[in-house]
Amino acid sequence: MYNLLPNTPFSKKLISKVLCMACVSCISFSSWAFSFDDVAEKAEKLSKKAYVQPSKNIPNELASLQFADYQKILFNHQKAYWGDRKNRFKLEFYHEGMYFDVPIKINEIVDNKVNPIEYDPNYFDLSPINLDKLSSKDLGFAGFKVHYPINNPTKTDDEIFSALGGSYFRAVGKDQHYGLSARGLAIDTGEMSGEEFPRFKEYWIERPEPNQKHLVIYALLDSPSVTGAYKITLVPSIDTTITVQARVFFRNSVKKLGIAPLTSMFLFGPNYPSPLLNYRPAMHDSNGLSILASNNEWIWRPLNNPKRLSFSSYSLENPKAFGLIQRDKGFDDYQDLDDHYEQRPSVWVEILNNWQKGRVELVEIPTADETNDNIVAFWVPEKQYQAGDVLDTKYRLHYTLNEKQRYPNNVAQAISTRLSLGDIKQANLIRKLDGSNAYVIDFAGPELSEKDPVKVISSINNGAIVSCDVQYNPIIKGWRVIVRFNIEDNKKATDIRIQLASQATNEVISETWSGQYPAQ
Repeated sequence: MYNLLPNTPFSKKLISKVLCMACVSCISFSSWAFSFDDVAEKAEKLSKKAYVQPSKNIPNELASLQFADYQKILFNHQKAYWGDRKNRFKLEFYHEGMYFDVPIKINEIVDNKVNPIEYDPNYFDLSPINLDKLSSKDLGFAGFKVHYPINNPTKTDDEIFSALGGSYFRAVGKDQHYGLSARGLAIDTGEMSGEEFPRFKEYWIERPEPNQKHLVIYALLDSPSVTGAYKITLVPSIDTTITVQARVFFRNSVKKLGIAPLTSMFLFGPNYPSPLLNYRPAMHDSNGLSILASNNEWIWRPLNNPKRLSFSSYSLENPKAFGLIQRDKGFDDYQDLDDHYEQRPSVWVEILNNWQKGRVELVEIPTADETNDNIVAFWVPEKQYQAGDVLDTKYRLHYTLNEKQRYPNNVAQAISTRLSLGDIKQANLIRKLDGSNAYVIDFAGPELSEKDPVKVISSINNGAIVSCDVQYNPIIKGWRVIVRFNIEDNKKATDIRIQLASQATNEVISETWSGQYPAQ
C-alpha cells in the first residue's frame, strides 16, 4: 500500500507507474481471442485511408484462360487443408486465373493465433491446360471452398461452400446443386454511373474442433466507397444456413446501397416463354422474388428476362424476410439432364435486426445466355449513408429446397404463372381477347377447398383489367385465376396485383401475386 500525498508531481508519477504496472499485470494474465472486433478495427482504420486498387500478379498464360480451361485446373485433394485432422470440415483452394487475377489472403485461427495459409504450387495440377511448367511460386489464392459430409456422413468430399473472386459466395444444403450467389454488399447496381463491386480482400477461418458442426469465417471487405468487417457462420444441414454479421464503414457517400444482395439467373419459363424453340420448358436458378412484410403480407413477384433493363421496388418498413426462390421443383419443369435446375436451392434472407424504412429492389437485366447472372435482389435502406457513417447489420441466409415450410397454412401460394397471348380456352371459358393478354395463375394451399368459394382482388397500372375469372383446379386442390388485361403504353412495364379472398369472410387468404408484363 502506497501512502501518497495527492496532487504532487511525485505522487502523480508514482500513481502513473503503479497503474502502468497494473495494466501490464492484467495483460500478462488475460487471454486474447481473435474476434469480429479485430476485423472491425482493421476495417475502420482502412476506411480512413485512401482506397488502393489491388494489383494483379498473374502471367498472361493464366490471364488469357477461357472459363472451360480455367475449370480444368485441378486441386490436389490429398492436400486438402485439415485433411489430416479428425474433423468434419476440409478446405480446398482456387488457383488464380482468367479474371480471378487478384490474390486473396487466407488465414487460419488456431488457439487464438493467426497463421497465414501460404500459397503452394503443389496444391494444384495445371497439366490439363499444359501449364505445369509455368513458374507460379509468386501467385496466391483466388478463393477457397469448404467440404463437409452433408450427403453421406462417412464421406467428406461434399463441397458445400465456395468463395471465388472476392465478391461472391455460394452454398448448398443436402441434395442441392449450386445455384444463385450472395455478395457482401452491392453499390449502385443498375445506376448509370456504373456499379461498384466491394470485395473480400482477406479471410480468417477458425479451425474447427473434431465434432464441430459449424464453421466461423471472418472477412475484410474493401472498395472505393466502403470497408467492412464480416463474420460468416456456416452451418451445413438439410437446409444450410449462413449467419452474416457486418459492420460497414463509409469512405464516401453512396447513392444506392444494397444489403444482403442475391444474384441469380432467369432465362425463360412459362410466365416468360423462350423466343426460340427449346425442348426445355424453363431455364432458371430462381423464378421469383418472395417478400415477407412486417404486417405478415406475403408478396410473390415472378421473374422475367426483359428486353430492357428493369427495376421493381417494394417500399417497406422493418421487413421480416425476402429471397430469390426456385418454386418449380420437379424434373418435368425443366427436362434438363445436365444442369438439374430442380435441385437449385431457394435462398431466403431472414432479417435479424431492425432494418427500419427502405425498399426491396429487384433488378432484371436482359440476357440471351444462361451463363449470365441477370437477376439481382437486395435491401436498400431509406437512409443515405455519407462519408464517416457506420452501418451495423445482421441477417441469416437459408438454402432450401422446401420453400413451403416457411408459409403458414392459411396463406395460399401462387405455385405457377403462365402467360397467354391471343385466344385462351379454359374448360368452358372461350373468349376472344381482342388484343388483350392473359396471365393464368394457380393458387394452392392446405386450406383451399371447392366448398369455400373465393373471389379475386385485382389492380393494375399502365393498363386495364378486362376480366378476372376463377375456377377450381381439382388437380392441385386449389384455384385458378385467369386475368386478362390491356396495356396502355407498351414501352412501359405493366404491373398487376392479384389476391384471393374468401367469399364468405372477405379475408385475404393468399399471398399477393405481383406480376409484371415487361416493356416491349
